[in-house]
Amino acid sequence: MNIYVGNLHFNLSEDELKEIFEEYGEVTSAKVITDKYSGRSKGFGFVEMPNDAEGEAAIKNLNGVDMKGRNMTVNQSEERKDNFRKDNNRRSNNNYRSNY
Repeated sequence: MNIYVGNLHFNLSEDELKEIFEEYGEVTSAKVITDKYSGRSKGFGFVEMPNDAEGEAAIKNLNGVDMKGRNMTVNQSEERKDNFRKDNNRRSNNNYRSNY
């Protein structure tokens, strides 16, 4: 199960994030998302737990919990929706008429 964790303290490390979730079961990965230029945390991350029941228990028990002064948002992550159109061709506007 892939879990979204938001509203993280900016100094929370990936190891700390992993430890928090390991209280509820096996964690295969914990990733804090960082800005590619500054390297600073963006305040959210993702945790992967192979057992769905353990993941659900973590979501239930950690959502809204204060961690370093911030209430975490914890829920099952959704597949990212790609907004990029496969058809990149711009369509001409046949209704446009020039006055020149």
